Amino acid sequence: MNIQLSDKNKFYIHTMGCKSNQFETAIIKENLAKNGFYEVFDINDADIYILNSCSVTHKSDNEAIYLLRSAKHKNPQIITVITGCVAQIEKEELLKNDFIDFVVGNDEKLNLSEILKSDNRFCVADIMRLGEFNYAKLNDVSKTRACLKIQDGCDNRCSYCIIPFARGKSRSAKSDFIVEQINNLSLHGFKEVVLTGIHIGQWGKDFSLTLLDLLKVIESETTVERFRLGSLNPLEITDEMLDFLSKSKKFCPHFHLSLQSACDKTLRSMNRFYKTADYLKQIEKINSMFELPFIGSDIIAGFAGETLEDFETTCENLQKSGLSQIHTFPYSIRKGTVGAKSDMQVEEKEKERRASIIKAISREKYENFVNKNIGKSHEILIEKHPDKKTGFLKGVTRNYLTVLLDSKDESMLNTLQNVEITAVKEGKIYGKLI
Repeated sequence: MNIQLSDKNKFYIHTMGCKSNQFETAIIKENLAKNGFYEVFDINDADIYILNSCSVTHKSDNEAIYLLRSAKHKNPQIITVITGCVAQIEKEELLKNDFIDFVVGNDEKLNLSEILKSDNRFCVADIMRLGEFNYAKLNDVSKTRACLKIQDGCDNRCSYCIIPFARGKSRSAKSDFIVEQINNLSLHGFKEVVLTGIHIGQWGKDFSLTLLDLLKVIESETTVERFRLGSLNPLEITDEMLDFLSKSKKFCPHFHLSLQSACDKTLRSMNRFYKTADYLKQIEKINSMFELPFIGSDIIAGFAGETLEDFETTCENLQKSGLSQIHTFPYSIRKGTVGAKSDMQVEEKEKERRASIIKAISREKYENFVNKNIGKSHEILIEKHPDKKTGFLKGVTRNYLTVLLDSKDESMLNTLQNVEITAVKEGKIYGKLI
């Protein structure tokens, strides 16, 4: 198959999955734009369709294949590119599909322009052999809150997870690089940076440092006004870290804990090395040390071997926890993981039923958390794009609530403002300037 690329190819990119993928998509766009490619925002106008895929569940794998097949079906002349975690894991299998033209790995995608201009339709290295962080820089800035990837890969082998095989070993960006990037973002007007990665709690292992070491540097050596942390394993939040964060002027009290279950038996089978009672105490401690902190979590419903009694234990512990919100999804069997080999799989309908119960617990917890904030004053960062439905300005509090202001004064865009949360109507949170 001879693929012809012109000097003015128009590309459309679709991103699935995590904040790391979103950050990498921004680098892909910048790399292509610098090398003669033009982004379009309607796939019907595109010469090239790029899918930055996610492989966290088999559903996302199937969605990736569907999107690529659909793009080629609608326009047989379009050049299709799959990158991201599905490309990394499936590799050669993907090129057997006549609706896929290029397969590009997770590390290679950050220099996609060269690959598209070459004859190499398959560009996926053995990611497990990578030992250093890819220092590709993002220079373009267009949003209010910036994501910055500080780490890649994961050294854990949780029984349910395929991601270490898609992202490789844990690799950290050096602190001076991170400080440089944050200060550059600050110079471009950013007020907040979200520190992201595949397992940011492992930052610094390759340098004999810890995440706390990095946070102290960010606090003292950067000019950004707010920073936020991505998902953390509860074991990685030490008392020393909490003490530091509680005194930080920049940290946003927003925690996302990668819990996965609230049953000790299930946690053991997941190869997670902590107990429910320990992290419940940790959640209590966080709630006592910060004013109205947002504490989110991940929970897998229906993991292999999870009995009805195990699930009920999880629900009881979640209900009594001090969590603000719970992100849950049915367990997805991932080929090559320990969980996939179990002969004690939960039926799909039962997994969905269990997930729906946890979602109901989450809704109640979130509503209670929001109601606690009514009448409280908060600092919000006004986003660049007002609410589409009302036209009101909207902003994000330090504790991760999106608040609408009865104002359309665009001079406040990308500024920090103090507001009082006044009401919640039809799921939207409203506030007034103070």
